[in-house]
Amino acid sequence: MLSLLIALVVQRPAPPPVIGHWDLTLTGSNGQKMPSWLDVVYSGDRTLVGHMVGVVGSVRPISRFDYANDSLKWSLPPQWEGGNDDFKFAGALAGDTLSGTVTTPDGTQLTWSGHRAPALLGTRPVTWGAPKPLFNGKDVTGWHVVGGDNQWKAVAGVLTNAQRGGNLVTDQTYGDFKLHAEVRFPKEGNSGIYLRGRYEVQVEDSVVTSASKEATGGLGAIYGFLIPNQNAAKGAGEWQILDVTLVGRMVTVVLNGKTIISQANIPGPTGGALDSDEGKPGPIMLQGDHGPVEYRNLTIATAR
Repeated sequence: MLSLLIALVVQRPAPPPVIGHWDLTLTGSNGQKMPSWLDVVYSGDRTLVGHMVGVVGSVRPISRFDYANDSLKWSLPPQWEGGNDDFKFAGALAGDTLSGTVTTPDGTQLTWSGHRAPALLGTRPVTWGAPKPLFNGKDVTGWHVVGGDNQWKAVAGVLTNAQRGGNLVTDQTYGDFKLHAEVRFPKEGNSGIYLRGRYEVQVEDSVVTSASKEATGGLGAIYGFLIPNQNAAKGAGEWQILDVTLVGRMVTVVLNGKTIISQANIPGPTGGALDSDEGKPGPIMLQGDHGPVEYRNLTIATAR
């Protein structure tokens, strides 16, 4: 029996080089760059499966990849996108690069390319500098708006988004950091804090329907990837305190004094990311495209 098992192990083919995490970028006909993310793994010893984060929405499963002769094909259903058909991806592997085309559910043709995601190990010891304010309490100096009209302003020392509009992004970029933020939202409010502009800490009223909570994870979740170990949220209309530590992709989230995510690895960028270039520092982005939200006492301490 032992000799048979050894023979089976020896005969098993090497895993295909396409296995791994890939940072993707889709390109529209107008040249617009849209970040995405792909995960390819083995299920058993012969079937390739995985996950993908599209331009919008949460991570979604891929039940099977077709891979042969360095060519990769897969499909997945729409989530928040328009159209009724599946996404249909086709690409080719060349070294550590993937590239190809996609037909979207509404029939639009796009090109895409990708590279292997960097390791970004989060286990190194870190010495932190003193916290510095991100918001001066008077105006939005040091920030700029993307993706819509500017609805952000300072009101009595509070950074306020009165209605749905653009997202607010720091001019400065960051690598590893400790972020402190206090946030308040109305009933059924929804916002988010994007770490390095790529990983969304969900900000929402956690008193929501079970279907919505399952999809987003609740206040303090890493959208679509990491769900808090408890609901430490206060009710809507109250100030909530978030402390987030990010080293590499390793994240810890403390909500209202309770550790709800502890040194967990974020697999890749979440939907709505600014880019998928995970090897570079990135900004802090506050989501304002869902509706009213308020932030105060925003500070950041960076790794020395």
